[in-house]
Amino acid sequence: MKILLIEDNATIAKQVLEFLSAHGCELDYAERGKRGIELATAEIFDVVLLDLNLPDIDGLEVCEQIKQQASVTPAILMLTARDSFADKAAGFGQGADDYLSKPFDLRELLLRCQALARRNQLHRSQQLSLGCLQLDLSQQKASREGQDIKLTSIGFQILALLVESYPQPVSRSLISHKLWSDSPPDSDALKSHIYSLRKALDKPFDKPMLKTVMNLGYKLELTNDSD
Repeated sequence: MKILLIEDNATIAKQVLEFLSAHGCELDYAERGKRGIELATAEIFDVVLLDLNLPDIDGLEVCEQIKQQASVTPAILMLTARDSFADKAAGFGQGADDYLSKPFDLRELLLRCQALARRNQLHRSQQLSLGCLQLDLSQQKASREGQDIKLTSIGFQILALLVESYPQPVSRSLISHKLWSDSPPDSDALKSHIYSLRKALDKPFDKPMLKTVMNLGYKLELTNDSD
């Protein structure tokens, strides 16, 4: 498991690096956000451990840039003393995969890294599965409850991104960047594609899967998520 730690607190960084190294992890380290972005986009990591309170760039921006620019997107676990719901919502909205409040148990940190790495490897498979939803990335085909779903290429890309990010929401800005990089079309384009995706994914079925997360973006929800 290859891990990148972005943390400016030398004491915490030393503890994390020594503990994870002792458990067989390969680690790289950056104490500044800019350097962390450089490493995360130049190499492939399974997990990025990211402190939110960095001296040069806010951790939320670092998270967003890594998710947008990395050739193979790593799982991002945020490490921070900011533990309010608003802080967590902001982190997940920028693409974070998990959140661990300081102070934390190093053993729990290792377990979360292992879980994120396994999930990330699974998501890189050409076959994605989420409940009754099946995606074939190589052929851009999707089905729900065994029924084929007719999607446009962009609709399929959005759905794949939502499946890979489940159960966390994906921000509108991240979806837009993944689809169109730095040259998005007019402001209503994403809304139009989401409408078409929702119509194809949910209209023929009893329970909707595509949910709008207020002030964040979109997420997929399984029937038993709210149970």
